[in-house]
Amino acid sequence: MSDLVDFAINAHGGLDRFNKFDFLTARLKQGGALWPLKGQATTLQEANVKIDLRKEWTSHWPFAPTTHHSVFTPELVRIEDEAGNVVEELTNPRPTFEGFELETPWSLPQLGYFAGYAMWNYLTAPFLLTRPGVVSVEVDPWSEGGETWRRLRVEFPDTIATHSRIQHYYFDDKGLLRRHDYEVEIQGNNSAAHYLTGPVVVDGITLYSNMRIVPNTPDNVPMSEPELVTIELSDYKFD
Repeated sequence: MSDLVDFAINAHGGLDRFNKFDFLTARLKQGGALWPLKGQATTLQEANVKIDLRKEWTSHWPFAPTTHHSVFTPELVRIEDEAGNVVEELTNPRPTFEGFELETPWSLPQLGYFAGYAMWNYLTAPFLLTRPGVVSVEVDPWSEGGETWRRLRVEFPDTIATHSRIQHYYFDDKGLLRRHDYEVEIQGNNSAAHYLTGPVVVDGITLYSNMRIVPNTPDNVPMSEPELVTIELSDYKFD
């Protein structure tokens, strides 16, 4: 493991403190061009999210205009009503995205899969870099906006549902996560640059209030438009 992983984890509160908690919940407000393209413009526009910090599990609610909620794991996604009755479900969801492009619409369980794994990955970073099978190597630094950021090349195992096997994380001189690059395999391998701003400390753990995702270019200089996804996060709570 790169010493940059240790530096970043300590900057975000430390692994020992993070491991004291089991769950994290937050309030979401989401926007951007992606959701209308997928036929899901308002489904999770304003919602709650809960993740399991021990394993890859996520729930979003409500799935507007209903009061339904999702239950995501890499192997199964369910949409349930308030009583826990299954409304829709999708087993082995990843292969169902085969051949999808950026403009291909999603079903509700497919939305639950994407949003589930994405938010689990986003909200557990950088701590997920210590999980079994994750390989991190520090590569050349990157200069942007008058700053120089240290950079990790990360390879994820098949056991973790995520955007792509190879991803890059950028950290500033304080060890805070500033940018995260990946290719979204389930929507045509489109390349994205993901920016994180508004760090907040909750129970000693540093999280982020805003995320902005834009297309990345072959020379690694992101486009300013369109904004594919914007995420505002508030009301964080650890359990």
